[in-house]
Amino acid sequence: MVAIEDHPLRYQLANELHARPFPTIAVPSTVAYLAVKQPKEAVHRDRMEDLQHLKDLLDRHGAPHPQPGATHHTAQLGRYTLKWEQHTEFVAYTIHCESISDRAFDPTDFDVFPADWLERAPGQRITSVLIRILPRPEFDEVKRRVHEWFVPESLAMASVLDDNAVVAGDFRIDPAGHIRFALFANDRTGPQRVGRVVQRLCEIETYRAMSMLGFSRARGLSPTIGALDVSLSEMMGEMTRARAPAEQTLKQLLTVSAELEAMAGQSAFRFGATGAYSALVNQRIGLLREVRFEGYQTMAEFMLRRFEPAMRTVQSTEKRLDVLADRARRAGELLRTRVDVERSAQNQALLESMDRRADLQLRLQHTVEGLSVVAISYYAVSLASYTLYPLAAALDLSKGMLTAMITPVVIGAVFLAVRRIRNSLH
Repeated sequence: MVAIEDHPLRYQLANELHARPFPTIAVPSTVAYLAVKQPKEAVHRDRMEDLQHLKDLLDRHGAPHPQPGATHHTAQLGRYTLKWEQHTEFVAYTIHCESISDRAFDPTDFDVFPADWLERAPGQRITSVLIRILPRPEFDEVKRRVHEWFVPESLAMASVLDDNAVVAGDFRIDPAGHIRFALFANDRTGPQRVGRVVQRLCEIETYRAMSMLGFSRARGLSPTIGALDVSLSEMMGEMTRARAPAEQTLKQLLTVSAELEAMAGQSAFRFGATGAYSALVNQRIGLLREVRFEGYQTMAEFMLRRFEPAMRTVQSTEKRLDVLADRARRAGELLRTRVDVERSAQNQALLESMDRRADLQLRLQHTVEGLSVVAISYYAVSLASYTLYPLAAALDLSKGMLTAMITPVVIGAVFLAVRRIRNSLH
């Protein structure tokens, strides 16, 4: 045999396939099921609280504790068998015993979960189920019992697993706060097969309840989404008519867009989980291999009429939220483009105004330069005249004639000097 090193996760991943075996349940039996979920941030909850709560129940019966970090555990609590499972958002307890009470779905069957222990549960009940497992009687007796135990208008009943059993339930919460299911098993149906049916029923109810959390979220968001849709449409109309300033509309649009993104981010996990749970409900029903039993609606038909519309509402709300967010983003892009164009036009007008002011300043500068030449020339001529007056007598010239002769020369000299200074500055 050739030695080869195993991947460190090889055994862990292989054992995961066998980590959650189906319970083995005999006929007759009573099953009490409880699923507990924290109301907020259930995914990020402290899972040690779940384990501690389980240990409190085990300690009451002197049962062994699970391994550290375990996500499932099976234990014997006197005449009851407990199966505990820790899931992403909830914790499930399944307890069964090989006996049935004289009264069908007796609330005391749930007393296997102590009241004070339930009060300290790290979370809230998302669902609880009582399942009554009996030998399969004749059809008339099955019909009599299910009409006595369940609401006829909601009753779903079918033959399952190749007619090895009949399951019935109405998915209604009874006065004691539990969902009821009845399982009538054939004589040849073994305890492992009964355990699989019980597991499927508990999963169908739990995943249905978890899916409806998404429906509740969608229904709560609908008024806000409707109001934002109207507000967005009004802003789009204002954009078309260009009545309001673009920057003001852009600020309002960014506020709406931010609110939509926040709603989408807060709902993304719940809507995604709802889709996953809904698929699991349909998958678990499919695994039962239902066949219509004497004209009664099957669980698949019940879910199609009662459950699927709620799931379509969730899908519609999720899609509507995404579409509205896309509309807001596109409108924002268009409005930003419009604001950029308006700002470009304003900048162009500003540049043109600056050009005009620069031209006026240049003209004014030329005017000032001309006046400065005149002023400087005036004073220069006066100084030059005083300097040359002594020569006037020698040249037999009058002061006026001398001043007239030197004035053009002085003006020319001043003009050339000023022009040279201006050229050197440029």
